[in-house]
Amino acid sequence: MNHAAPTRRIWLCADDYGISPGVNRAIRDLIERGRLNATSVMMVGPSVGRDEASALRSVAANSPRCAIGLHITVTAPFRPLTMHFQPLEGGMFLAFPKLLRAGLLRRLDPEIIRAELLVQLAAFNEMFGRAPDFVDGHQHAQLFPQVRDAFLAAVKEAAPTAWVRQGGRTRPLSRRLGTPKALFLDILSAQFRRRAARANIAFNPGFAGAYDFSRKPDYGALMQQFLDGLPEGGLIMCHPGFVDDTLVSLDPLTEQREREYAFLAGEHFPALLAANKVTLS
Repeated sequence: MNHAAPTRRIWLCADDYGISPGVNRAIRDLIERGRLNATSVMMVGPSVGRDEASALRSVAANSPRCAIGLHITVTAPFRPLTMHFQPLEGGMFLAFPKLLRAGLLRRLDPEIIRAELLVQLAAFNEMFGRAPDFVDGHQHAQLFPQVRDAFLAAVKEAAPTAWVRQGGRTRPLSRRLGTPKALFLDILSAQFRRRAARANIAFNPGFAGAYDFSRKPDYGALMQQFLDGLPEGGLIMCHPGFVDDTLVSLDPLTEQREREYAFLAGEHFPALLAANKVTLS
């Protein structure tokens, strides 16, 4: 009798569509190759005009299973779409450590954040002609205290059929302790999942993809770790891209994006998916 494990369908989601032309080009190329099946769009990014949106819609339409989501953004160096957003520093959102601290200290106004997120959702709808398939957050801000309440309220109102991204892993605790960044996301996500469930908003059952970008690790080895134990419908976050001046001016994550792209576009990735009985289609 054959007891082979069934094939798991997962989401492989490239964040930050709209941050720069080079990132957009890399994401579209990987979707076209069948190496990604989701991307989330920054409506506050400088490279999210009609041509870039149209090009993304075109490649996604030709993909057997490709979701387009909204990457809500409420951290620096980006600027709000609403006029009265607070708090700001130099006209920009707070840097994410300051936003997290303000949320933990209950110093944010969820109504002001909700208003901004509703405008970002409306901008997506206007650009793509429909609501997003899912909604996640730049630098995981959707998981932060106070931000998460505004986030879930805005999604429930403006994109009620969308699912949302939580960042918690499904592994036993003993296997989660070695990566502080991912463990922190586990903690934030537990509360987020409870609130999403109460609001009857769907979310991904498992998550992977967080790592220390500064260490320049072997992305292929990391991908094996991400796939290990990820449940059906689980999500791996990734950040492929080609470095350009726009990206360098906005984000510290540069060369690592090219390493991710190279692995995802290369010959070893499909073999790794097959060996793990995972499919993107």
